[in-house]
Amino acid sequence: MTRLLAAFALALLPQLAQAQDAVTYETDQSFDDVIFGLESAILDAGLVIDSVSHTGEMLERTRADLGSDVVLFSEADVYSFCSAALSRKVMEADPMNIRFCPYDIFVLVRPDAPDTTVIGFNRYPDGPMQEVQTLLDGIARAAIGLE
Repeated sequence: MTRLLAAFALALLPQLAQAQDAVTYETDQSFDDVIFGLESAILDAGLVIDSVSHTGEMLERTRADLGSDVVLFSEADVYSFCSAALSRKVMEADPMNIRFCPYDIFVLVRPDAPDTTVIGFNRYPDGPMQEVQTLLDGIARAAIGLE
């Protein structure tokens, strides 16, 4: 369990080596403002939010139980959603693209940078999944007013 939590946390930290696997944007907007922008951008794209994982809360709640004194995030949520039309398109191109669905966008604030909110998503492989990456990029940028 500890390894799983550590691996998940590391995947979200943009300053680490895994950063090339994620597209991230930083803003001075508050976490709540970015979350509001993200929810609005997802809905404006005609999509439905499947779930919100309160990852930061979970990691903080379990920190002491796991013997850690490291506070990873001040706040961190992961929004999951899907597009039936786009998912069908990329899965018709390659049924194994199912492994990328649902699509996730994360928002976080690190304790060492409390005035910076990060929004991002995983990079996708070349080919049909680039259309999904373009969708996620547009949503993330719209959430912080870059679109």
